[in-house]
Amino acid sequence: MTERILIVDDIATNRIVLKVKLASAFYDTLQAATGAEAIAIARQARPDLILLEVELPDMDGAEVCAKLKNDPATRDIPVVMVTGRQDHARRIEALRAGAAEVFWKPVDDSLLLARLRSLIRARDSEAQGQFIDTASSVSAFDEAATGYTPPGHIAIVAPPRAAGRSLRDELVRTTADRFTLIDNTAAIGLSANGPVPDVFLVVADPGRPETTLRLLSDLRSRPATRHCAICLLVPRLAGSVAAIALDLGADDLIDDAAAPAEIALRLSAQMSRKRRADRLRHSVADGLRLAMTDPLTGLHNRRYALPKLEALDKAARANGRCYALMLLDLDRFKTINDSLGHAAGDAVLVEVAERLRANLRPGDIAARFGGEEFVIAAPDMSLASARAMAERIRHTIEEGPVLLADGRHVRVTLSIGLAMGGAPLPAPGIGDLIEAADRALLRAKTRGRNQVTIGRDAA
Repeated sequence: MTERILIVDDIATNRIVLKVKLASAFYDTLQAATGAEAIAIARQARPDLILLEVELPDMDGAEVCAKLKNDPATRDIPVVMVTGRQDHARRIEALRAGAAEVFWKPVDDSLLLARLRSLIRARDSEAQGQFIDTASSVSAFDEAATGYTPPGHIAIVAPPRAAGRSLRDELVRTTADRFTLIDNTAAIGLSANGPVPDVFLVVADPGRPETTLRLLSDLRSRPATRHCAICLLVPRLAGSVAAIALDLGADDLIDDAAAPAEIALRLSAQMSRKRRADRLRHSVADGLRLAMTDPLTGLHNRRYALPKLEALDKAARANGRCYALMLLDLDRFKTINDSLGHAAGDAVLVEVAERLRANLRPGDIAARFGGEEFVIAAPDMSLASARAMAERIRHTIEEGPVLLADGRHVRVTLSIGLAMGGAPLPAPGIGDLIEAADRALLRAKTRGRNQVTIGRDAA
């Protein structure tokens, strides 16, 4: 689908020129001549980006931007403002109103297109993350950012350390964020296990642009720093290099002649965006974890376990190995719930899960299949070893009564049905093996419970 850009300019010639440039880059365009018209079109058409002239006949561009950002229907649309007046105060005003970028005319075409690509890419990435977050029904991303927000950590990467110190000294007077000064080597060497800055402010080396671009590429490719925001402080005339930097993953470009107030404002915007992205990423990770985890016991759930068992079976057959599959069921668990209450039953399930974990090897699979039933799969295991493991688990559950919250103890036992899978055994698939283990479990129950029974095919 082709992205749509809304061009807002009261001069028809300017709109036509921009339309031609954007069409050559395969963007669809919409046009508006006034601020009011732009707001109406944005609400109805929801363009992917708005290219907004600052000077409009009915209202100031910053006012238009503020109205768009205060409207839930349009607040997520990136706004790029363009002005012929090189006025630092108005530029800061536009940034405070919510503009993602403010260009002074004449605008370098390659830089403009690179900035549009960067902003649309960032918007799409955030929108996709929000969709996944919503689908997983995790509310962490929707939590209001209220209360105390700790200072951020900004690393200034400057080849001449004196220039970096001077910049740091100016910025610490405008923000409460914490600044550190590092060089290129230290930035690349940061480890995910140590403190990593929220934002990198990279001072471009005009004499060696390839060094700056290489650093940017390295920061974006390394696990420790790929999610950090990266701002480049670049000369205004570095159009082609700046465009490449945006395509390599720079989040923002800052004119090296910008006032400290503007630099601080841009860093603050990137800090906020990075924190939103972190919350979203963590909430999505939590959603994925919850989708494959039993919330009570912390073991994997049935939905996760079945594909893992299929993969284990396939690998075992390909490698000519055997594996053990056990179905475990707590004996007379309904009596515990009925006599002691469901809270006691939950406590028993949690404790049993802990004891199961303690008896597993790395690579073994354990899951709660539902109710009081669990499954364990152990790869590369002989029948004798599997039986010994099952008996060890049974004894572990039987030997120690479960301590309840009210101080009472409850004795728990379980029955285990054991079946063997993999090569060269004839079972055609994991479904048949689960049925074999289930039949063995039923025999264990009918023979008096608290015992291990082996499926006839395995024996």
